[in-house]
Amino acid sequence: MRTEHDRWDLATSVGATATMVAAQRALAADPAYAFIDDPYAAPLVRAVGLDVYTRLVDWQIPTGEDSEFDPERMAKGMACRTRFYDRFFVDAVHSGIGQVVILAAGLDARAYRLSWPAGTVVYEVDMPEVIAFKTATLSGLGAQPTAERRTVAVDLRDDWGSALQAAGFDPQARAAWSAEGLLVYLSDAAADALFDHITALSAPGSRLAFEFVPDTAIFADERWRSHHERMSELGFELDLNELVYHGQPSHVIDHLTRSGWQTTSRTVEELHEANGFVYPDDELAAAFADVTYANAVLM
Repeated sequence: MRTEHDRWDLATSVGATATMVAAQRALAADPAYAFIDDPYAAPLVRAVGLDVYTRLVDWQIPTGEDSEFDPERMAKGMACRTRFYDRFFVDAVHSGIGQVVILAAGLDARAYRLSWPAGTVVYEVDMPEVIAFKTATLSGLGAQPTAERRTVAVDLRDDWGSALQAAGFDPQARAAWSAEGLLVYLSDAAADALFDHITALSAPGSRLAFEFVPDTAIFADERWRSHHERMSELGFELDLNELVYHGQPSHVIDHLTRSGWQTTSRTVEELHEANGFVYPDDELAAAFADVTYANAVLM
């Protein structure tokens, strides 16, 4: 269970969810689907060494009528999420924004795999252990950043804004911010504080992308619990119900509006349709159909 000052690496607690997401990105990038382009996801997952996610990227999880695991469904879901954030950053930098901030960067390799305009600076903010591992692993793979990558090794519960500015971030210039896969692990008060910090550091015209689960009680719902129990039999033991802060993060839209941001959003079901995918038709899918992806611009 979460505690106020808990810490983690990429194999434990919240950190393991970054490895889980990277494994799903690897699946979406696999030649079997090629929904996205991410050559670094699978090697990063293998380097972490969590057995179930290594088996996932190596296609060693049983599939079939009797298995809960549906690799294509998982790949399409992660492709929707990854394309959403990729498109957000591409649109932002091509509008003239020159600094990008990836909060809780985890195993995100966008600083290495996207085609950034010359002069773009990408700031990656995460725990020191996470930043160090990813940097060393990608260096060992011979990967080179495609932008000027600056790491900010700090816990987001600490004074990350000062650390970001110390790394060269300019609050007087427009920025593109992402909070991918982050809000569900924050209390409502912590989410408000995060966005207040972002607002304080943002010049007019800055952009923000994030997603949220409108009501995290779904992770205690029988529909999710049954799915989790069946997946745990395959080795997927990570229990999100123990890692999330329960609340209703949908209030962040109103919070941002009051702070001067203009937001647009679409549900994950709508995002599937926009990407040419059919959203699954079952109880589990229905329970998560209103997961919301949002873009915001500071006016």
